[in-house]
Amino acid sequence: MSENKVIVKVDKLVKYFPIMAGVFQRTVGQVRAVDGISFDVREGETFGLVGESGCGKTTVGRTILQLYRPTSGSVIFEGTDLVTLKGENLRRMRTKMQMIFQDPYASLNPRMTIRQIVGEPLIVHEIGKNKEIDDRVDQLLDLVRLNPGFASRYPHEFSGGQRQRIGVARALALNPDFIVCDEPISALDVSIQAQVINLMEDLQVKLGLTYLYIAHDLSMVRHISDRVGVMYLGIMAEAASRDELYEHPLHPYTQALLSAVPVPDPFVEEKRKRIILEGDVPSPVNPPSGCRFRTRCPLAEKICAEAIPEWRDVGSDHWVACHMV
Repeated sequence: MSENKVIVKVDKLVKYFPIMAGVFQRTVGQVRAVDGISFDVREGETFGLVGESGCGKTTVGRTILQLYRPTSGSVIFEGTDLVTLKGENLRRMRTKMQMIFQDPYASLNPRMTIRQIVGEPLIVHEIGKNKEIDDRVDQLLDLVRLNPGFASRYPHEFSGGQRQRIGVARALALNPDFIVCDEPISALDVSIQAQVINLMEDLQVKLGLTYLYIAHDLSMVRHISDRVGVMYLGIMAEAASRDELYEHPLHPYTQALLSAVPVPDPFVEEKRKRIILEGDVPSPVNPPSGCRFRTRCPLAEKICAEAIPEWRDVGSDHWVACHMV
């Protein structure tokens, strides 16, 4: 995997959302949703991005695709900095990168048929005429294991798992190289989750796709990802290959996260030490000085409050931001 070329390079990406107040809507503060993260995604791999709710994972995905314009930093996709693109140039680039949204109930227009939903990207990018679009929609529905005969139905006639497959079909319509999967199974039943994940893995092999997979579920991320990055309060805490991260976590936050994942072996589970973090996650409006994690870290020292830890490679492509490592 590591020999594959880098398809997406995120460098010091920052996204702040302004807080407005008063009659004249003046900016009185900023939500530091993403605050200077760097990582890369290699061709043909799945890069898992994990962290607790509100840490900025979804914002990272949307900012990479320029659905949110970044405050600063760069996103190099296939050699082009997306941050510098505007208008028609950005629109043309969109055919190569797509997104599968988290909520299959909210991401499909209830007034459009499945044929219209899946065919819309083709119409927007002026690819094909009526008959060609219809044939392509049938082909896409077949690809995600749905009956093409359902194309004239509306979203409310489908279950959550079927709707998410429709979302996958829409994302594949333009033959993209890179797909951001924003918690694509978190709204689904456990029995359906495995079906959708297996479908996504099959499509990755068949179509040569590259995924950025955003999730909470650490065991699912271990199953599907080649490399994993851990986020905390808008920054990247650690990133490494899947096995390296799960077997040798270095950052105290990663260790705490992994200690919460149940192991299906009662003897191992009995001997395992749980790391319970004290306190609450600080506000992204006013994050702590130095290391963001220091207010909850069992290893925190004086330097953690004074200096921001450097994002560095500690060997064998294992990156970590911690003074204590």
